[in-house]
Amino acid sequence: MASGTAFKGTGNLLHYVASKGAVVSMTRSLARELGPHNICVNAIAPGLTMSEAVVVNPDWTGKASAAGIAARAIQREQVPADLLSTLIYLCSDDSSFVTGQTISVDGGALMR
Repeated sequence: MASGTAFKGTGNLLHYVASKGAVVSMTRSLARELGPHNICVNAIAPGLTMSEAVVVNPDWTGKASAAGIAARAIQREQVPADLLSTLIYLCSDDSSFVTGQTISVDGGALMR
């Protein structure tokens, strides 16, 4: 699991942003290493998701949540269920020729 912050950066969260950037790079490297064995390696980069841990954290509700919503093309809170279809796709044979990718699932906040 990566994060959109790996591509956008977020102030005062260097440790988090760096770790998510490492996930993106590790995904690419492992895809190269494991591709010859027909093993796909991909990551999902969600936006701020209203998980149980986020909902109870006052640092991520209110203004932070509102700013995230305003930055999205689909302007609503992201919930954990929003990630399921992408996860199921990546676990299925439908994605058998997709590897080394980081898929942004964030309502259109990060468009690359």
